[in-house]
Amino acid sequence: MKKVIPVIVAIALIIVVVGVSFGKQIYDKYSYGQDWEDLNEYYTVISKDQVPMVLNSAIIPESAKEIDGTVYFDYDTVCEYFTGRFYIDSNENLLLYTNPETTFTTEIGTNVYSDGSEEKSFPSVIAQTKGDTLYIAVDYVKMFVNFSYELFDDPMRMVAYTEWNTTKYADINKETKVRKKGGVKALILCDIAEGETVEILEPMDEWTKVMTHDGFIGYVENKRLTNEREETPVAVTDVAEEIFTDLRRDHKINLTWHNMEYPQGGAELRTAMNYVESVNVVSPTWFYLTDNDGNFKSLGNSDYVNAAHSMGAEVWALISNFHSGVDVSTLEVLSYTSKRKALIESLVATTLSFGADGINIDFENMDSETTYHFVQFVRELSLACHKNNLVLSVDNYVPTEYTAHYNRREQGLFADYIIIMGYDEHYAGSPVAGSVSSIPWMQKGIEDTVALVGAEKVINAVPFYTRVWKETDGEVRSEAIDMKVQADFISRNGVTTTWNEETYQNYGEFESGGTNYKIWLEDKDSLSVRLNVMDTLKIAGIASWCLGQETPDVWPLISAYMQR
Repeated sequence: MKKVIPVIVAIALIIVVVGVSFGKQIYDKYSYGQDWEDLNEYYTVISKDQVPMVLNSAIIPESAKEIDGTVYFDYDTVCEYFTGRFYIDSNENLLLYTNPETTFTTEIGTNVYSDGSEEKSFPSVIAQTKGDTLYIAVDYVKMFVNFSYELFDDPMRMVAYTEWNTTKYADINKETKVRKKGGVKALILCDIAEGETVEILEPMDEWTKVMTHDGFIGYVENKRLTNEREETPVAVTDVAEEIFTDLRRDHKINLTWHNMEYPQGGAELRTAMNYVESVNVVSPTWFYLTDNDGNFKSLGNSDYVNAAHSMGAEVWALISNFHSGVDVSTLEVLSYTSKRKALIESLVATTLSFGADGINIDFENMDSETTYHFVQFVRELSLACHKNNLVLSVDNYVPTEYTAHYNRREQGLFADYIIIMGYDEHYAGSPVAGSVSSIPWMQKGIEDTVALVGAEKVINAVPFYTRVWKETDGEVRSEAIDMKVQADFISRNGVTTTWNEETYQNYGEFESGGTNYKIWLEDKDSLSVRLNVMDTLKIAGIASWCLGQETPDVWPLISAYMQR
């Protein structure tokens, strides 16, 4: 018996050790971890002045910044998430915001701003530059954009909303912890008390991804959630909805551009319009920039306007940023607020002095840096035009990936009409021969513009010209000819044309002297298809480049379109 006892004790000890070891494994597996996440790492805080942002229930890469007790957004963050309407004039150290009624202006680095009529004080510096970055006070942005935000400490962070969609919520039925991942061993983000409400982000089998009111996004066990429901938060409406009014006409527009190199009066206009039908807007190329201060040459006169009015047509005076023999930097003109102001005041006053009805902007060949300032020019000019009952129309290229920087959507908010220059699909420098404006290309351009602006503001411009393409030993050249000349060209060269089902145009080619000639005709056949497409898309009307280049047979077709 004495020999048996030690054996029994040894076995018992082994059982105890094994049991303890097994129990520890069970405990380690199923017990709740007590390790906490580094919150600076969780929010990617790398500097003391950084304010991480939780926007619309997601932690975004961008952060706000605390400067002297005030929280600021950097300019790019404002544009990305809140509004693209703020404009920086780095030349004159100004920050502007233009709404449908006025322009708010503040000198960067001050706490004073103007609402267009009087100066006002702000509790802190409104905008300031740190390094190469401009920061705008959050509460100043809030003057123009509806959003809510709340700040929390340890670490300092912002929870903000710009959307107020119907959302799922649940209550916590027992004090628990929010963990970084779903699992009892996951790192802890925060404690959450019984009765607190969380937003449901992603339900799973045993854990649910939630967001707390103070900006922690993590996981809690499903058994800790109760009273799940859907609610629609109360939207912030501190800023009244911006209502853009316009001077659009209650009829279709039939605009033709009148290209001129010298002043022309009523007699010349009557001659040019001798057989024209249904044109209700003439846009003479009256004005063009002459220097980098925003001065311009004028070819306008009242006699021309009076003649147009007597024929039932309005006059929308065109201003361009190009003219033969004149070297002007559009960027230099438009990137100074003072120069834009002087140009706008002079342009509006000159237009009114002739009794014209509107202004047409034809600024071309602008890069993304220049169009940033051009869009602000459109905003400011629209306010001045509308105060003086002048229609504002803006010419734009057919939308492509290369012209997205023209920001047609913003132009369309302020301008009365957006005119698509529906030509130059293939142009003077094109490496291959092709149509000036194939119908499918034109149609896509209209559809893409309508998607940004709305059909009621879109006017499509058709060409009264084409190009004769010449291919010699791999070299491609072209010459622009108008509709009147093309008929003579076809006749003189004995060209037989056939209908091209890809471009919906009559096409011809021939060879002479080692050169291959190609031509896609602009005629009544192609115009008829164009007008049918435009009618189907219900846009605001037609424009044409340019008066005097057409053949008389186009006008009955256009008149029929105008009456549909």
